[in-house]
Amino acid sequence: MKKLILILSLSFLGTYAWAQNADDIVGVWEPGHGKARVKIDNIDGKYYGRIVWLKEPNDPETGKPKTDVNNPDASMKNVPLRGYRILKDFEYKGKGEWADGTIYDPETGNTYSSVITWKDENTLDIRGYVGVKTFGRSDTWRRLKVK
Repeated sequence: MKKLILILSLSFLGTYAWAQNADDIVGVWEPGHGKARVKIDNIDGKYYGRIVWLKEPNDPETGKPKTDVNNPDASMKNVPLRGYRILKDFEYKGKGEWADGTIYDPETGNTYSSVITWKDENTLDIRGYVGVKTFGRSDTWRRLKVK
């Protein structure tokens, strides 16, 4: 009987750790480096994230708003970083995972395949990778409470 109660308890805790529904990811999140804040939205059933705040919004040399100067596409280098969509095309796969999307790193100009994993209501694990998930890098994002 004790084993049954333990198994049921662990099952309940595992279920609670998963997102309750796909839109639980919607909101404003801060990456681990704290240099930006990203708002994730559901647009037609897919999830996208755009930069809504920068710790240092202006280029220290020009005094003008920062642009995507590291983008390999020359036509994008003058696009302001604030408002830039860095998470694209994520689909909810169930059990607290959004996948099949990409994440763009404006500091390097690189785009990576990515998977987002729900840790709890205030924590996401975002993994960017090239080819195989094993060869990538993860970051923990924290939810911000917006009034």
